[in-house]
Amino acid sequence: MTMKFTDITKFDAEQARKHLEALRWPNGVACPHCGDMEVYVLNGKATSKKPVRKGVYKCKGCRKQFTVTVGTLFEGSHIPLNKWLIAVSLICASKKGISAHQLHRMLGITYKSAWFMAHRIRYAMQQPEAKEKLTGIVEVDETYIGGRCRGRRGRGAGNKTPVVALVQRDGTVKSTTVPRVTAQNLKSFIAQNVDNSATLMTDDFKSYRGLRKQFNKHFVIRHSIKEYVKGNIHTNTIEGYFSLLKRGINGVFHHVSSKHLHRYLTEFDFRYNMRKSSDSERACVAFAGIEGKRLLYRDSFPAV
Repeated sequence: MTMKFTDITKFDAEQARKHLEALRWPNGVACPHCGDMEVYVLNGKATSKKPVRKGVYKCKGCRKQFTVTVGTLFEGSHIPLNKWLIAVSLICASKKGISAHQLHRMLGITYKSAWFMAHRIRYAMQQPEAKEKLTGIVEVDETYIGGRCRGRRGRGAGNKTPVVALVQRDGTVKSTTVPRVTAQNLKSFIAQNVDNSATLMTDDFKSYRGLRKQFNKHFVIRHSIKEYVKGNIHTNTIEGYFSLLKRGINGVFHHVSSKHLHRYLTEFDFRYNMRKSSDSERACVAFAGIEGKRLLYRDSFPAV
């Protein structure tokens, strides 16, 4: 059920609730506690001093009450649902992302609320581990994000977080942070996500040596001698993804803590993998990921 962003901006909280119900329960309302579809709307007594708010259901099976937000990333939030829908649509449509400061100004909420809201949406964008590994031609590369120190760039740069990414040409991308760029870390990540029949493309970094023993083919482009394209051998696809990532981090977010970088990678991976879809279709897929994912504020600060 796609809908244009201009239509979503006109929603009030009640219209947003109905839209979310249609997205979450296209085949009828189902209890998030037990899955039973034998439910009814709670209207409350007309003489009651505490009338039941709209959108409250009760399950005939487990006898529990619920709303459309129960069991989703929206549960427990005091921010109106129409603002949540706008935030999801903006993040899905912004190629390089949108900052928490921009959300806080546009939605009329505090910066702290906007920051946490954005992280909850990134958490919902997290896709389940793919059962099928990357195949065909897969490019592998690493880069370094963040850091306040000036001076050396690239490998060996101080105070930066290493990021490794895999991209299947004309396919999907998978990126992650690593504590150190070592042969063990790189090869472990590749083995977990790339099929043995794939053809790997890397630069001549020494940690990639030995991949031919495990994979069908491994071609190397020698960046050390300023060789960047040799026929079909190159890593330009993954470098294009890194360019988009860095433009977003540097131009929109300006500074990203290493503790939260993995969630920003989830956001950029999601948009890249949905690049051939429209903004409204991308937002619908993001909404499909809200169920069963609830990030608490205390959990947004992982121990280091």
